[in-house]
Amino acid sequence: MTISSPARIPFNRLLLTGAAGGLGKVLRERLRTCAKVIRLSDIADITPAIDDREEVVLCDLADKNAVHQLVEGVDAIVHFGGVSTERSFEKILGANICGVFHIYEAARRHGVKRVIFASSNHVIGFHKQDETLDAHSPRRPDSYYGLSKSYGEDMATFYFDRYGIETVSIRIGSSFPEPQNRRMMSTWLSFGDLTQLLERALYTPGVGHTVVYGVSDNRNVWWDNRFATALGYAPQDSSEAFRKQVDALPLPATDDPVRVYQGGAFCVAGPFGD
Repeated sequence: MTISSPARIPFNRLLLTGAAGGLGKVLRERLRTCAKVIRLSDIADITPAIDDREEVVLCDLADKNAVHQLVEGVDAIVHFGGVSTERSFEKILGANICGVFHIYEAARRHGVKRVIFASSNHVIGFHKQDETLDAHSPRRPDSYYGLSKSYGEDMATFYFDRYGIETVSIRIGSSFPEPQNRRMMSTWLSFGDLTQLLERALYTPGVGHTVVYGVSDNRNVWWDNRFATALGYAPQDSSEAFRKQVDALPLPATDDPVRVYQGGAFCVAGPFGD
């Protein structure tokens, strides 16, 4: 069965949080066709707007009032903001936990009905690499970071059940120009496939709260997207193009977490502050 592309009428105003981050910089240009105006936000300095189709707003996601002002007037939110690596719980708390609550509360108050939440494979990171998971598999967060993304998915479910705000939570694997190690041969998500997935997530009707694994068409994958087929996501790229260079890297020990767990090194990061 072929799933046709959903209608793509540009939003009037689309909010992209985390616009100064690694993926935010990539998406800034790639999402321009999705909206008449893109509002770009981060706590860090952002390159100024290049034309009248961009708005730049500095915002601390931990600041409730600032987030409510940020969301006013937008039609949809692509939420990539927050701490993107493992840190102490205190550093994760403000942006990743309070921040996602502020985003959903602001969406409720301002009538925004579609959120794309940048979740993570670290929600299920303590599963072994020989397991195949789907969206209904038990979550096994591997870090404070993973816990914050698991919390975000629960927020998405709650705000859909209670307020009808629809979310696609994308459990991003490893989105880089190319895979950097053997683990990423399974988790790699190309920028092109990420863009396609975001477009599907923004425009597919009736998603409720859909969880989808953000991964390219790699040879050996650990994730099954059967519960997200309505999105029609069909990855076009594969990590196999980088097989030779990755196989030339030293092989980690058999008990190294990067070879055992789907979350890799996140499973042993920290503790912090001891």
